[in-house]
Amino acid sequence: MGRYTGPSCKLCRREGMKLFLKGDRCYMAKCAIEVGRQTPGMHGHRRSKTSDYGTQLREKQRLRRMYGLQESQFRLFFERADRKEGRTGEILLQMLEMRLDSVAYRLGFASSRKAARQFVNHGHVLVNGRKSTVPSRQLKAGDVVQVVDRPASREYVKPFMDAAESRGIAPWVSLDKAQARGEILHVPSRDEIQPIVNEQLIVELYSK
Repeated sequence: MGRYTGPSCKLCRREGMKLFLKGDRCYMAKCAIEVGRQTPGMHGHRRSKTSDYGTQLREKQRLRRMYGLQESQFRLFFERADRKEGRTGEILLQMLEMRLDSVAYRLGFASSRKAARQFVNHGHVLVNGRKSTVPSRQLKAGDVVQVVDRPASREYVKPFMDAAESRGIAPWVSLDKAQARGEILHVPSRDEIQPIVNEQLIVELYSK
């Protein structure tokens, strides 16, 4: 199965909440969720009782779509998290946040995670002084992420860094706007990630 190429707002409508897939549009009054557009599909407006499995599935789909991963990629992250010591759900959230594209998004190098993934793919990002074009690369505390020293790249990220700073930079990263440079201070806790889902339901879903 290939990557999703349809309307991003349709995914938010399906999940019934903002997944922040469209950058600045998600903060505007014309956001599909703010406007109150119904769930997509012929019978989207109908309400039906949801089973336990359905509730768990929706939580998984919300988190997977928020980070822009295919099912096989998401399942791989879960399996890696499950092998580590500690709470599997929280470790899964931490691993998703510590992806290079997610960190670039948190630093304001792009308006959305999808845009950040493309930004990384095109070679605009350095990790510890070396170019990295792998969006799924797992970073760690102390890693430095920086936009390459090219005028076009630096100009591109300026408005996004300003917008990210106005909304509040994540407490587990630091940002030097002048150098378009950020550093991971520590691995984020669950409270710092503020997930939109109940990750325990995802653990229960995959544990069946």
